Amino acid sequence: MDARTDRLWDEFHRVVNMTSRELSEWLRTTAATARDEELPDHAGPELGRRVLEILGKRKTDLADDDLDVMRRVVDRVHGQRGDDLEPTAGETHWRHRLMSIGHDPLKPVT
Repeated sequence: MDARTDRLWDEFHRVVNMTSRELSEWLRTTAATARDEELPDHAGPELGRRVLEILGKRKTDLADDDLDVMRRVVDRVHGQRGDDLEPTAGETHWRHRLMSIGHDPLKPVT
């Protein structure tokens, strides 16, 4: 792993402030349809499911497509939030969109 990957790993885990359990439950809740209940591993948007997969990996197990997903998530969160990730209330749909990729704007970032 190089220094850029280390920085991306750290920033991804900083902006993804929901645990894998919280994200999994959120994805199942938001996609509560008959099809998704039959296939709970397919619940929620693809990007959210990929975030969940990455949360279960070690840094040394990352593939190039995982790094691409991590960059997309970091860019999307910063695009919506800027650099200030302090807990912020916003419109419900905005919060829910961010939560679908593992970032809850009401939760403190560590």
